Amino acid sequence: MFLIQTMNDLELLVEAAVADFGAAPSPAELENAKARFLGKSGRVTELLKGLGALPPEQKKTRGAEINQAKARIEAALQAAREKLAEVELAAQLQAEALDVTLPGRGRGVGGLHPVSRTIERIEAIFASMGFDVAEGPEIETDWMNFTALNSPENHPARSMQDTFYVDIDDAQGRALNLRTHTSPMQVRYARAHAARHAHEIEAGLAMPEIRVIAPGRTYRVDSDATHSPMFHQCEGLWIGENVSFKDLKFVFSEFVRQFFETDDFDVRFRPSFFPFTEPSAEIDIAFRSGPLAGKWLEVAGSGQVHPNVVRNYGLDPERHIGFAFGMGPDRLAMLRYGVSDLRLFFENDLRFLTQFK
Repeated sequence: MFLIQTMNDLELLVEAAVADFGAAPSPAELENAKARFLGKSGRVTELLKGLGALPPEQKKTRGAEINQAKARIEAALQAAREKLAEVELAAQLQAEALDVTLPGRGRGVGGLHPVSRTIERIEAIFASMGFDVAEGPEIETDWMNFTALNSPENHPARSMQDTFYVDIDDAQGRALNLRTHTSPMQVRYARAHAARHAHEIEAGLAMPEIRVIAPGRTYRVDSDATHSPMFHQCEGLWIGENVSFKDLKFVFSEFVRQFFETDDFDVRFRPSFFPFTEPSAEIDIAFRSGPLAGKWLEVAGSGQVHPNVVRNYGLDPERHIGFAFGMGPDRLAMLRYGVSDLRLFFENDLRFLTQFK
């Protein structure tokens, strides 16, 4: 049996344990070192077992000295364990390190489509001039799409060559088609407005004016660099008791000024024909400077609302008068962003679309 008889020998034992624990390269090696000192057959355990051979007067003193040495060895063991844990954690962190200087791998940030941006811009400008924004169905009745807008049954636009018809009738047996313009919203909005104010109208009181734009998708059988089977239109309507072409010129000129952010342009109204207005005019603009300087560009159709259409609103054309216009947000987007081919907007090529984010 290994016995240590002096305090100096216990000090050497503690130093030996501390040295062995500190030299252990891994937790497993540290546990082996622990067994050599604190295990069932370890050196400290053997010292405690040897106390029985000492005289009673030495047993108490010697036992206290051994227990003090044991406590120091256990403290050294715990310190060694913590040190190895720190080393292991540092190695793990190094292995799993993230370079925070690298670009993030988050999802890309999207943006509005240039046509959507254009429509939002149109809505904001006309809202500042007191116009409501109305939306309606893209599948319309033949009556709303044509008849109510003074287009007779034999009108060429009703031909299958010009219009997408839905091969069913609605519940009332009326033909349905994909709307060819947003003008049906003129009728829907105005009829609802007239119904809300029927009491004032019947009493001969002034009806609140109708000011509304109707942007949205429309459909025609067209497809080339400047036309698409699906395209966007923005219809505008102002009806009151004293609304004239002068108001139309002011409203549209103000719109062009705000939309293109310039005063350096001219506007002209060129006589034309539309079944739902009389008289009718195409609206052209020409910039005085820039890449499009001096070139007249057709941007809208317009006119005083035809009396037959006013009647279909549920209003008296002898009393209620006003103007309507229709323009293409797609074409306005082409002019604003300098795009020459309308099809680029709808091919979903990210190389093109990301320019507008």
